[in-house]
Amino acid sequence: MDHGIVTEHVASRDGTSIGYLRQGAGPGIVLVQGAMADVHAYRELALALSASFTVITAERRGRGISPRPYTADHTIARDVEDLDAIMAATGATKLFGLSSGAVIALEATRTLPNVEQLAVYESPFYRDGIDRDGIGRLNAEIERGQSGAVLIDALVVAGTAPALMARAPRLVARALGRVVLAVQSRRRGPASSLRDLLPGVRYDFRAVAERDGRIQEYASIDRPVLLLSGTASPAFLRTAIRDLDGIIPDARHVEFDGLGHDGPWNSGGPAQISAALHAFFTP
Repeated sequence: MDHGIVTEHVASRDGTSIGYLRQGAGPGIVLVQGAMADVHAYRELALALSASFTVITAERRGRGISPRPYTADHTIARDVEDLDAIMAATGATKLFGLSSGAVIALEATRTLPNVEQLAVYESPFYRDGIDRDGIGRLNAEIERGQSGAVLIDALVVAGTAPALMARAPRLVARALGRVVLAVQSRRRGPASSLRDLLPGVRYDFRAVAERDGRIQEYASIDRPVLLLSGTASPAFLRTAIRDLDGIIPDARHVEFDGLGHDGPWNSGGPAQISAALHAFFTP
């Protein structure tokens, strides 16, 4: 059952066709995805919110219904342009973003006048700086088509890899990555395969790296912001959210017991996240 889901497209400033799913009725909320997932990972969250809101699930470039690949000169400003085009086409004024999508949503709120409210889940900011050497290694692996290595190193560089994976010898970790990709590729359904999503990870890291060390700039955000995190997530993500809570004037922090970095996804705790978003976004 599609629950009234409609697929629509809008042209971004550079002419790229950006797809999104629309469902529900009421004030408009745009959901912005993080790395290694497409619109379908938000299925349960969008469904829960659609009882009270028009939910616009944005598809990031190079994925699913926004298939045009990223260009080599892509920057976070272009991600913001994509959101601006979606908001203009739908009339939505509320944003929610996860991980790298949270960084993009923060930047959109900082630079666009039409965002009225923002909620983010675990935007990755690093007090000691992002691992730029690791990003360079990851990009080289993407160029060589080493998907197993890309999967593992993306998690390690991001700081979200399980401890056992992060400590494993590289050959063992890469073999594990290949096994994970092989198993995931056999799954059926509309979601993009993890293997197909991996090359775009470099642009998630690029967006986060562009804002690295610039978290204080979000003090200029003068609209209500809801900051969300989970107790099962890596400590640096929870620290980043607490840092934002002390920087953004009109911010409020809610932490969910037992949720990890996938909290908003179907695999996490979408019911808990939707309840918090409903309370925040309801006039």
